[in-house]
Amino acid sequence: MKELAATAKSILGYTLSQDQIAKLQILEAELMDWNERINLTAIRDSEGIRTKHFLDSLTLFLAWDRQSPPASIIDVGTGAGFPGLVLKLVWPASRVTLVESVHRKADFCRHVTERLNLTGMQILDKRAEAVGQDPDHRQTYDLAVARAVARMPILMEYLLPLVHRNGQVMAMKGETAPAETQAAEKAIHLMGGKLNRLIHVELPGVVEERFIVVVNKVARTPEEYPRRIGVPAKNPIL
Repeated sequence: MKELAATAKSILGYTLSQDQIAKLQILEAELMDWNERINLTAIRDSEGIRTKHFLDSLTLFLAWDRQSPPASIIDVGTGAGFPGLVLKLVWPASRVTLVESVHRKADFCRHVTERLNLTGMQILDKRAEAVGQDPDHRQTYDLAVARAVARMPILMEYLLPLVHRNGQVMAMKGETAPAETQAAEKAIHLMGGKLNRLIHVELPGVVEERFIVVVNKVARTPEEYPRRIGVPAKNPIL
């Protein structure tokens, strides 16, 4: 874990506190324990967890360039809690909502939230389309994030309805990010978004290209979006 802290300092300019390191160690142990019984993530070794889950989640610091942390964050398709749980540890004052429709993964997120005594957390076992039409969540968040959930045209219909005007969306993508973002131009515009930038991310020991696609919310999302459950994936806006 010392190596993770050193890398976070050198790459991101962020110093993890002893309390944050201790909580990340607990999260790692719980993830490895649950993975022996329930398939939560394909990454099962400590080094992989620290680099491809923890450090990868922390790279969102490179994209959030505002003076203060976001007051509210929603992580769609969070899986075992990434990046949302890690963001909560480093931005403890932020209100964080994790959206995960697979119940066993949502249960893990609840367990870890209790284990780490995290407050200001909400875990929803729902589909993104349903959350996007819920008045309690629609157009209310400062930041909506997702990692490896869907192609960009689909993802924009999931995420942009969740953030208020002047909020941001961050999509964590692989090498196809530039092409996917170009294909999502219509969906971004239709959902009230405007492309801000693509940030190229390099992680030590990881050869796969990574990008953070940052989209600003500049206008309200039309009421009919997101469409019914399953429709965005079957008929993406292109």
